[in-house]
Amino acid sequence: MKRLRLVLVPLLLALLLPQQAMAAEANCAPEFRGSSINPRLTSLFSTYGNDNSRLDDWTGADGTYSVRLPSGKELWVFSDTFLGQVNPDGSRPPVVEEGGTTVFLNNTFALEREGRLRTIYGGRPGKPAAVMPPRDKKHWYWAGDVTLAGGIVEVTYQEYERFGDGAWDWKWHRNVVARFAQGRMERPLSVHNLPSGNSVAWASGILKDGRYTYVYGVEDKGATKYMHLARVRGESLLGRWEFRTAAGTWSPSERDSARMMEGVANEYSVTKVGDGYVLITHDTTEALSAKIVAYSSCSPTGPFTGKQVLYTTPETNGNVFTYNAHAHPAVAGDGLVVSYNVNSFVNTDHYRDVSIYRPRFIDVRFG
Repeated sequence: MKRLRLVLVPLLLALLLPQQAMAAEANCAPEFRGSSINPRLTSLFSTYGNDNSRLDDWTGADGTYSVRLPSGKELWVFSDTFLGQVNPDGSRPPVVEEGGTTVFLNNTFALEREGRLRTIYGGRPGKPAAVMPPRDKKHWYWAGDVTLAGGIVEVTYQEYERFGDGAWDWKWHRNVVARFAQGRMERPLSVHNLPSGNSVAWASGILKDGRYTYVYGVEDKGATKYMHLARVRGESLLGRWEFRTAAGTWSPSERDSARMMEGVANEYSVTKVGDGYVLITHDTTEALSAKIVAYSSCSPTGPFTGKQVLYTTPETNGNVFTYNAHAHPAVAGDGLVVSYNVNSFVNTDHYRDVSIYRPRFIDVRFG
């Protein structure tokens, strides 16, 4: 009987603990109450993009990360960006490389103050350049999430490289962080390498929680994308990184970074909501999904469960697709502000309709 008891007790614990964990996660999950378009931000970027009072500023972009500066200004961080004019019929001229007047840059900023936007780029007057310039014509940087460390703006970037002449002949190369002074955002103070040895594009999202800054990444296998997690003690990403392992511990070796879940996008977010944490992402378990979904956890380290659909993007149709939804917890809205990007597989659509390649914003309400 004693031997039977010794066998049954661990078996019962193995059966009960997952159920208890699931119950705990359910208790931490905020109740989804609905979502709707955020009219202020949607109108702000639409109006600014259509304004031809300047012909060297923002008319559309993707990426759409943000950070609230100590001055109260909101810094918007963009990846691929169009600069120039908008025609009266809502079209834009082709890019300079195709004989038009529209400037195309791989990364820019926009600074928002009291409902007014200003575009920030590098280079010199008449010759705009990316704020994070590439090392040569075969490489470029796309922005990841952004954070503040001791008053310095730390923007993460993934470097990509072209290896052929085909439209899709490019690949991820490495991760870096660029540090910017708040009063001089046109070029970085310094650029530092981030862990890049495990094919993980770091800083899909960043969360400051307690003593740590959590850095969420994506291992992109094409149709399947996996979440990874690292952390740094304190605020700066220049600190010592630790990586979440398959055993749920932390390791100083990036080789030990484990796949935590699949179904996240290249950009997503984890946000503290009430007593729990909410992961918001485009649903990549479906090809070209129009669904923005959320998962919940009692911890910033997961597990993230209880998938629920928050919003279905109305723009998704034919060649037009939506992607990379994530939250902006410091931005005021009727709930948690979430942005997503709109794009088209047909390049000339961006010239025909300037409104396609602009971020959209929604408010997600939790109880």
